[in-house]
Amino acid sequence: MKPENRKEEIVITAAKLFKEKGYSAVTMRDIAKAMGIKAASLYNHISSKQEILKNIIISLAEQFTHGMSLIKNSNSNSLEKLKQIVILHVDITARNTFGMASLNNDWMHLEEQLEHYLKLRHNYEDDLRNIINQGINSSEITNSNPDIMLFSMLSTLRSLYLWVPKKEDLNPKEFANELSKVFINGIKK
Repeated sequence: MKPENRKEEIVITAAKLFKEKGYSAVTMRDIAKAMGIKAASLYNHISSKQEILKNIIISLAEQFTHGMSLIKNSNSNSLEKLKQIVILHVDITARNTFGMASLNNDWMHLEEQLEHYLKLRHNYEDDLRNIINQGINSSEITNSNPDIMLFSMLSTLRSLYLWVPKKEDLNPKEFANELSKVFINGIKK
């Protein structure tokens, strides 16, 4: 993804470094060096490393929240909603693999925005749990433990950032369809 402005370029560069080294190990100097500029120049566009992290994580969390809102309010049945959630995750991850690493690994470093992020995350999980429960109640989904289903789906979807970049020829739409089949149909012949 090509950055639209210098601030976005800083955020993208930082996200890549955060994925490679971890948020705590990266300094503003590291970000500046990776961009080929002086560290002081960064402060013309961004106030701190914390602001960068907030931009990465909150932006992605809000994309997921918005997508979930559209899905849960649609007239689709529960299975179709689950497919749409998989598509949402694949799409966001394919466009933001470095940012997804920060979302999954560095969220605990958020300072003022930690409570907001945790609320978004909790609400997202509740919405997904509700869709699973609706599917169980309507007999679309097997009557099994919804928390295990939630955990299975989210642990896979949240770790896509580790796998997606290794597949240069990945077609996100085909991948989302295949992943949905595995989630919904399982692997039993």
